[in-house]
Amino acid sequence: MEQFVSSTLKDHKLRTTSCREDVLETFVNREMALSHGDLESALGERFDRVTIYRTLKTFLEKGIIHKVLDDEGTRYALCRERCTEHDHHHDHVHFKCNLCGQTNCLENLHVPAVKLPEGYRVEEVNLLIQGLCAACSISDE
Repeated sequence: MEQFVSSTLKDHKLRTTSCREDVLETFVNREMALSHGDLESALGERFDRVTIYRTLKTFLEKGIIHKVLDDEGTRYALCRERCTEHDHHHDHVHFKCNLCGQTNCLENLHVPAVKLPEGYRVEEVNLLIQGLCAACSISDE
């Protein structure tokens, strides 16, 4: 994991800081979309709210994470594809479990193409499906 974190920061031409390392490790360990509040809770009082916010903003700009919009607001997830600061590849579906509350990327399910009326231009597409995740579906039976 340490190798992944350091190489990710290096590949995106970012200086290594303890906050950047810890935030990236948290995303890797959790394997789900996280909100700013989730990160604050996970990291304790090691970093203030603004430092975490700036780290998320930098990671978004560099293509390390992407936004995931759900019914509770904005969450963030690791970019699994090779994204850059100029090109994000996130046409996949997001799923929020109504029981455990986790929001996950469903990388193999792509958002269907939508033809917009003339004069409209797509800048971002989000598709959120809500229901029971695999783990909660099994425990619900």
